[in-house]
Amino acid sequence: MRRYLGVLAGAAALCVMSWAQAPATAPTTDQGQAPVPAPTTIPSPPPTAPPPKAPPYPRYEIFGGGSYAEAGLFNTGHWAGLPGWDASLGLNMTRWIGFAVEGGEFFGTSKIPVTAPEPFLINPCGGSCPAPTFGVKTREYNILFGLQFARRKYEGWTPIGELLYGHQGTRGIENFPSGPPDVRVGTGRALVAGAGLDRKISERFALRFKADYFQTASQFPTFAKKRQDNFRFSVGIVIRQVHKKKRTIEEENPPEQ
Repeated sequence: MRRYLGVLAGAAALCVMSWAQAPATAPTTDQGQAPVPAPTTIPSPPPTAPPPKAPPYPRYEIFGGGSYAEAGLFNTGHWAGLPGWDASLGLNMTRWIGFAVEGGEFFGTSKIPVTAPEPFLINPCGGSCPAPTFGVKTREYNILFGLQFARRKYEGWTPIGELLYGHQGTRGIENFPSGPPDVRVGTGRALVAGAGLDRKISERFALRFKADYFQTASQFPTFAKKRQDNFRFSVGIVIRQVHKKKRTIEEENPPEQ
């Protein structure tokens, strides 16, 4: 019996020693499957900046100022210096062209030669005038429509131009001590063509200088319609529309601190 037990114990010892010396088997990989390549990213082109926007232009402009005219409104060969005023409203359709409505008035005294008194009385002094001319209280008004132009390229100065057409009227009152006043009223067309400069004061205001050829064609009761070539000069203030900057979402909803 002891012999069998000794054999069993030796066999068990040999099994334990063989199990302890057996190397651990490493896991085998499937050699037939190719490795998956890492995904490649295609670089995107850098974002292009949007083209710069054209600077905004005022949709409307209001002008008002003083004016001076060298005018021969009665076709007597004598020009009178007449002060007055000039005002206009311009509605800009594009950066360089717009529509304008203008009104103005001149007033003062015109000197009429005694030798060519028309359209007033002939021999207003009864043939014995003390001076070669006599005074006529003059008032002229006009209302015109047309186009205005602007070269909006420079920051401080803006060249402008205008071409206007419309109606005008002239009223003259001759007043002599020897008789009743003689009143003459003439009406007709008017044409203005001129140019000038706007000097920027701020975004809303500018100072305007302009010079115009001012043609009138008054018809008085005593003679047919004739053309009068006049010139005028104006200086005044321009009030412009200002574009308000649009607020962004970040400006409308600022982050809380």
